Amino acid sequence: MSSESAEGTVRAAIMLGCLLLTGTAQAQTAAPAPHIVIAKKPARPHPKKVPVVAPRHGASRKPVHPASVVVAAKPKPVPAAKPAAAAKPALPADEGSVTHLHIPRYVSVRSDEANMRSGPGERYPVLWQYRRRDLPVKIEREFDVWRLIEDMDGVKGWVNQALLAGHRTFVVTGTEPATLRDAASPDATPVALLKPGVIGRVLGCDAGAAWCHVQTGDYSGYLLRASFWGTDPGEAVVP
Repeated sequence: MSSESAEGTVRAAIMLGCLLLTGTAQAQTAAPAPHIVIAKKPARPHPKKVPVVAPRHGASRKPVHPASVVVAAKPKPVPAAKPAAAAKPALPADEGSVTHLHIPRYVSVRSDEANMRSGPGERYPVLWQYRRRDLPVKIEREFDVWRLIEDMDGVKGWVNQALLAGHRTFVVTGTEPATLRDAASPDATPVALLKPGVIGRVLGCDAGAAWCHVQTGDYSGYLLRASFWGTDPGEAVVP
């Protein structure tokens, strides 16, 4: 074999090797990568957040002349009895002299401005001005169109009957929020947390029951009677 033939054979072998290497690389490049699916972890369900209800801004009442003394209603003078007139029976101690309704009894403030006076009449000075509609108060005495009331703080004074309404309301007391639940049980689902000072309507209470059916704003449910002011212990409130 001549040197030229040997050199040609070597070149041919080198070219063949290059072609084989190039084909192998192209085949590896063209092969599609396997498709890997990574399963996503299921999202944890977020616990339902219990809404918190706060009272409206502002104090329930504003002092005007709180140092004034609250006077009792003077009894109307009784004319001399005629000989032929029969004596009227005395009113029961728990009956109002004007309405003949039970006293004491709970009512509520009708408007956002209601004056409490030191006596039953316009001539008496204003002690406080109530600025919370639906605030519960308790009527203790009646005189003409005036009512001697007491609020949740024990403040007493006279208010015109036109500034009071007969529907029953409550105000949350204490220092911690009260839990409104969907049933009359401490294990029932919470509906809302009512901060101290929140006012709402009393929809009903069974006699002797520890829970009352109430509503405040868009939330209704059952509230422990001990967590609010607006009913007597064990009192039955009929819707």
